[in-house]
Amino acid sequence: MSEVVAKVDPMPSTRAEAAYQRALATFRDPTLDLLHGRFAPFVVAVLSLVFATDRPFVAVADAHAEIGEALDELRAAGYDEDDRRLPVGSAREICRQWVRGGWLAPQLEGEVEVYRLTAHAVGALEIAGRTGGGRARVSRSRVRTLLEAVDRLAMDAESDPAARLERLLNERAALDAEIERLQRDGAAPIDDEQLLEEAENVLHLSRELPADFSRVAESIKAMQRDVVAELRRDERPTGDVLREYLQRGKHVMQSTPEGRAFEGALRLLGDPERIDRLTGQLATLLAQPFSHLMAPAQRADLDAIGRQVEQGVADVLTAQRRASQIITAQVRTHDPIRDRQVDDLLRGVMSGMHAWMRVSRSSERVEPLHTLPVADVGHLRQSLSDLRPPGSPDPLSTPVDAEFVDADTRAWGGPHYAELEDYTATLGEQFDLATAFDGIEDANRRPVDLLGLLEIAHRAGMTEGEDVSVVEALRPDGTRRRFAFGSVTVQPQKEPEND
Repeated sequence: MSEVVAKVDPMPSTRAEAAYQRALATFRDPTLDLLHGRFAPFVVAVLSLVFATDRPFVAVADAHAEIGEALDELRAAGYDEDDRRLPVGSAREICRQWVRGGWLAPQLEGEVEVYRLTAHAVGALEIAGRTGGGRARVSRSRVRTLLEAVDRLAMDAESDPAARLERLLNERAALDAEIERLQRDGAAPIDDEQLLEEAENVLHLSRELPADFSRVAESIKAMQRDVVAELRRDERPTGDVLREYLQRGKHVMQSTPEGRAFEGALRLLGDPERIDRLTGQLATLLAQPFSHLMAPAQRADLDAIGRQVEQGVADVLTAQRRASQIITAQVRTHDPIRDRQVDDLLRGVMSGMHAWMRVSRSSERVEPLHTLPVADVGHLRQSLSDLRPPGSPDPLSTPVDAEFVDADTRAWGGPHYAELEDYTATLGEQFDLATAFDGIEDANRRPVDLLGLLEIAHRAGMTEGEDVSVVEALRPDGTRRRFAFGSVTVQPQKEPEND
């Protein structure tokens, strides 16, 4: 029996070998795979055209049409002379390759199937755009950002209350000195070149946001897929499964490192007033004179920062909501036995396909299964027209006493017809129903006896009047109930005389 041995990189023995193995692992990442691929310029150009800040997802049909149009234009311009420049195939086939490569993610948006850029594709586009826009300069704002970040980290990591208090007092003294200087000398104008440098630093920081948001959303989706796959393999009691997985579905954001980091950022970004203030500040900056020194693409990127933040937060929260819904729905419909039966059925189908492929020819036709087989349950009765039983029942072996119920059960039963008929026979040919009911003894003055008396009156002949009669019935437990109905007079109808 031959053994299949997985290829595992040996432990590095030198620094050079360790560095080389780290580089190999890095280049297996889909981000660098996109940039290092055969058609990387085409992929970067088309994805940057189809997807934009205000267009994070595109309908599948629209994406195929736009990519096909871009292919036709580039081929007409002569860029397909070298087979390394443009891929072959239709736009649909190219998009499928990009999905397999981890650069596009198909999903449903409402009832429409759309494409979204994955975090790897967003990162690759950011690297390409940053490289094409020139190298980042070592500037005052860049260094200041670094120093402030290190200073904040050192302050947060400080565990000595006296040291933290001294640092805060020094910051307050510096702020008081700056306030005093501004009150005394006024604000000195800042050079446009310095403001431009600050704006470029802001753009540099903002370029990381889309990929970061996409990475958080994708980590939540990956966790959701892992949970569902693990749930299907679970053979524990359903109660234990419900408790564990509903808890994970409820706290899906805390299940990944990216989600926990995003929750901290959401405390800053989730405030609508902060987003509105950010949008207003960006609009004010674009109205300043220094903004005219920026390239049009830089101005557009600066203006889009607020929308990027809003869209990124919305994408992550949508991924969290969908993951919770999918996990909850999977738990509610979880049936380990049925899942194993489906898995066994699919494995049987695949085994049959493999066996058939070994003996079949390429042109052999397969007849599809139009209907499922019907279970053989024998002959069932098809007509209900003959309602007669197949035979008469056997006679009772002993006579049965009809008075088999106790007095309490009989008291709550139907009307006492015999007693009511004997009572009405003493009232004469004409009487008022309400008056007659009030004169009955308590045992026969139940609500059901009122109905029985009405039935007897109907058989004897009755006339309904316009007045309203009110009677009080007495239940067997002693409670009383009042009923109102149109007045009824019992009077036998005379038969018409024959001429």
